[in-house]
Amino acid sequence: MLRYILKRVGIMFLTLFIIITMTFFIIRAVPGDPLSSMARNLPEQVKINFYAKYGLDQPLFVQYLKFMKNLFMLDLGESLVYPGRSVAENIKRFSPVSARLGIQAVIFGFTTGVSFGILAAFKRNKWPDYVVMFLAILGVSIPGFVTASLLQYYFTVKIPLLPTTGWGTTGHTILPTIALAFGSVAAYARYMRANVLDVLHQDYILTARAKGVPRFSLIWRHVIRNAILPVITILGPQIAGIFIGSFVIEKIFSIPGFGFNYVSAIQNRDFSMILGQTIFFAALYITALLVVDILYGLVDPRIRISGKR
Repeated sequence: MLRYILKRVGIMFLTLFIIITMTFFIIRAVPGDPLSSMARNLPEQVKINFYAKYGLDQPLFVQYLKFMKNLFMLDLGESLVYPGRSVAENIKRFSPVSARLGIQAVIFGFTTGVSFGILAAFKRNKWPDYVVMFLAILGVSIPGFVTASLLQYYFTVKIPLLPTTGWGTTGHTILPTIALAFGSVAAYARYMRANVLDVLHQDYILTARAKGVPRFSLIWRHVIRNAILPVITILGPQIAGIFIGSFVIEKIFSIPGFGFNYVSAIQNRDFSMILGQTIFFAALYITALLVVDILYGLVDPRIRISGKR
């Protein structure tokens, strides 16, 4: 198992290196710079001093090597638009809000979606199955910002049960969490339903029934454990997707999270901030995939054995 994890970690660092390199050169290729977004009619000498201070007057490859050297020392630099504001401090300041919202959405989406999928499979062609599939179709079809707007309208305007916007209490997190997780609930429910129905028709399930295995043990040990493997596969991308998808949700609910700050950095051509936050998102995404690989190996020992071979 240790060799299996080390192999995945090595692939993770290689992937992160490629993402960092591509992002560095892509954002430099986009027309514009921080000065063009802040002020256009600056004296030429002021521009020259600005470029010299942040090394933007040096060859692109030299800038890249300097950035990688600082990154190796865990230094993400400071904002070009807001001098003195560290990129690391900015991430530390805004990410906990988005992280809390994302974690709540992942837990709610996974548990609810898997439960709905199991219920729909065991109540196939009955009203619970129809209700779950209807909700799944809605979750896949309706964008997150539409879901957020509808929740905001019905539960803050028509029925004033929860706060409309802002941050600070548990009530402020309920509607954004549901809006973020609604699509995930639909995806998990559909996958889990299909997997449970497939497992129920396997020979080993028929054999277990013939041996008189108790129903609870049959469902928990044989059906759910084998049916949940493909669902775990999409858990990693869903985690990162929910975190990134919070950009729009944070804007709608006026949540002071990481997403809004990331969009502002792009609009301002803040190279350091864009790079630092992209590295953060990439590391989050890749780590989520690594966790999924490890979970896969724990749930299904055949993956560990094949990996060693």
